[in-house]
Amino acid sequence: MLTYEVAARYFFVRPTVWAAELSQLCLIWGSLLAMAWAMRARKHITIVAVTNQLPVRVRRCFELFSLGFVALFSVPVIWKGGEIALDSFVRGRSTGTMLDIPNWWSELAVPVGFGLLAVQIGVEVLRLMRAGLLSDGEGVAG
Repeated sequence: MLTYEVAARYFFVRPTVWAAELSQLCLIWGSLLAMAWAMRARKHITIVAVTNQLPVRVRRCFELFSLGFVALFSVPVIWKGGEIALDSFVRGRSTGTMLDIPNWWSELAVPVGFGLLAVQIGVEVLRLMRAGLLSDGEGVAG
């Protein structure tokens, strides 16, 4: 979309009214939806300099703690994000640009993205438990 916008603006002197705003909307949704995928793929940033030196059981306990912390953080974000999106929907707020997209379209990405993240955290906790959180074996089921 942005490549099209640049070409339309500079080569044809015909800028669009939609490209920048829609690309922002896609960036918001894409980033927030990707959190659950990143959790599943274990692509979130982790610092393992110390934890890799610990026994497997302790590492799994730390992982369980960090998953719980992220889940605990996600709950108020889901709640407040849902309230904000609902308020924008009820009040009919929009971006105020030429495209005039309703604000709730982008605001809804917050509770949906964090909701999916919370569900994925539940799946990861179950994986940890199934792998034997309290066992010392290295064989982690994935």
